[in-house]
Amino acid sequence: MAFLVLQYSPEVCAPWNWFGFRSETEILRQHDDDGFLPDRGHLIVELVGEGEPVPIGTVSWHAVDYGPPPTSRGWNIGITLVPEWRGHGHGTRAQRLLADHLFATTVAERVEASTDVENTAERRALERAGFSYEGVLRRAQFRAGGWRDMALYSLVRGEGAPLEG
Repeated sequence: MAFLVLQYSPEVCAPWNWFGFRSETEILRQHDDDGFLPDRGHLIVELVGEGEPVPIGTVSWHAVDYGPPPTSRGWNIGITLVPEWRGHGHGTRAQRLLADHLFATTVAERVEASTDVENTAERRALERAGFSYEGVLRRAQFRAGGWRDMALYSLVRGEGAPLEG
């Protein structure tokens, strides 16, 4: 669990996912039940190669309802990678694998993700993962002392080819 606590540091989360310090208890409570909860969850992203897997970040998801669940339920996903592992395609692959998993294990027709409009690296990663840009959610997130616009992306069931490799 030490990795999860370190994951919520400004050195790892800034600038796009840093919302201030949180208690270790709060962080660990989010990871109860093996990361799988009916309406939200977290998983560690590991780089697997020769030797032991290396934890390089986390992915998360939470339910979004556009009408009565479960038929109108979709998923909103997010990712945080340790800085030295960014820019290598790991985020693209992890987010697409998570979306594919959510489609395979739930009735959702939609997986969405949002990011700060200025986060060009994450926007490119989502597009490479097969997500489509939908528009701007104006003043949707309060971070770093001000309201931020968010770019909204989505992937719907059956859309786009799965990633290779």
